[in-house]
Amino acid sequence: MRIGYQILGLVVLITTSAQAQIQSWVTHPATNLFLQKSTITTSPLKGNETLPCIFIDGLKTFQSMDGFGCTLTGGSAQVLAKMSAEKRAELLQELFNPKAPGSIGISYLRISVGASDLSDHAFSYNDLPEGQTDPQQLKFSLEPDRATFLPILKEILRINPAIKIMASPWSPPTWMKTNGNSKGGSLKPECYAAYALYLVKYIKAMRSEGIGIDALTVQNEPLHPGNNPSLLMYAHEQADFVKNHLGPAFVKNGLKTKILIYDHNADRPDYPIAILNDPLAKKYIDGSAFHLYGGTIDALSDVHAAHPDKNLYFTEQWIGAPGNMAGDLRWHIKNLMIGAPRNWAKNVLEWNLASDPQWGPHTNGGCTECLGVVTLDADQITRNPAYYIIAHASKFVQPGAKRMASNTALSLANVAFKNPDGTTVLLVVNDGEKELEFRVSAGKTGFTHKLGAGAVATLLW
Repeated sequence: MRIGYQILGLVVLITTSAQAQIQSWVTHPATNLFLQKSTITTSPLKGNETLPCIFIDGLKTFQSMDGFGCTLTGGSAQVLAKMSAEKRAELLQELFNPKAPGSIGISYLRISVGASDLSDHAFSYNDLPEGQTDPQQLKFSLEPDRATFLPILKEILRINPAIKIMASPWSPPTWMKTNGNSKGGSLKPECYAAYALYLVKYIKAMRSEGIGIDALTVQNEPLHPGNNPSLLMYAHEQADFVKNHLGPAFVKNGLKTKILIYDHNADRPDYPIAILNDPLAKKYIDGSAFHLYGGTIDALSDVHAAHPDKNLYFTEQWIGAPGNMAGDLRWHIKNLMIGAPRNWAKNVLEWNLASDPQWGPHTNGGCTECLGVVTLDADQITRNPAYYIIAHASKFVQPGAKRMASNTALSLANVAFKNPDGTTVLLVVNDGEKELEFRVSAGKTGFTHKLGAGAVATLLW
């Protein structure tokens, strides 16, 4: 069973000379509301109200946001490439064009360096016959991505040239690994320099294709060597690699791409903290990246407290097929779209952009139940829970928005942003078991709203 719903309405900022109109965009699976727009008229406090109130303090701001989105995997590109050119263009406009009517305005993409487990096979950009090595990367080539991945990514960039791109390797070339296999193993110490050069060559090669890599995570899930591809890399190994090889190689080659460490679950904040405690490694690092398959989202604040001068990113969370709209929506909005920014994350990324009806392609040993943001069967499109989860933020929160202080009132988990254009965005989920009526107070703006149990609202004014 797959779930598909259509966006209702267009984003239009409405004001009157007397009272401001607040846009309310609500998703409530129990009542079949999905990104349904309405308007709320501002109203002053009467002084005798007992409603729970979300107070937004616009004078207290925190991190700026880079964007919201997902991962364009090799498998995503393959299923997108199977669409007709016309239908694919329409879908990509809907997903990525922030100015297009009905678009959800995805503003950040993660991609893999070589194969991820949602590629149809494991590969790198410098695969060699057994026994051969290439420390100078003379045989490095993006050729494996030329058939579908690069054309699809370039099509997205033509729609939104400002979209930020993060790259993450799942595995180095097998000849650099202790086990000679795409799955598991560690990076040979004698190959640290060769691997740093490999990553430099990648960023330069992508730039020559017109693709700028804003940030690079050193290794996807370095403590999970059971995936295919994958690599085991302990914190002390990553620190050594960054401070003695990757960081100096970036400086030598004049690369401005941000280096991000960890890129794994929130149950191990000690991993990035240990690396950042090394001043020689820290100087090359922009920040740390997290997933939430383990731990709790507030662990990101632990890393911020230990190193407040370094950034935090939330880079991956899957939804298991076939999806559960009510449960997925509530959990992901509360913990990720709200929880990650409230714990200093500059972005929030769901996992796979697109998959086929069998939840493929994937490698042998890769994820078999990863539900895409959309499911594509040729030109047939099914919009899945992650589509609406992302849209409630990406459609309204502009890149460069500043998170503002807000309180949590009863079961109303929320996060507030001030956009570069001056508009305010409040994302709120009712995580309780009954409908709640509540007030919102933000400076001179105040209004009352109702939200059913499990419902999500994005409020814009």
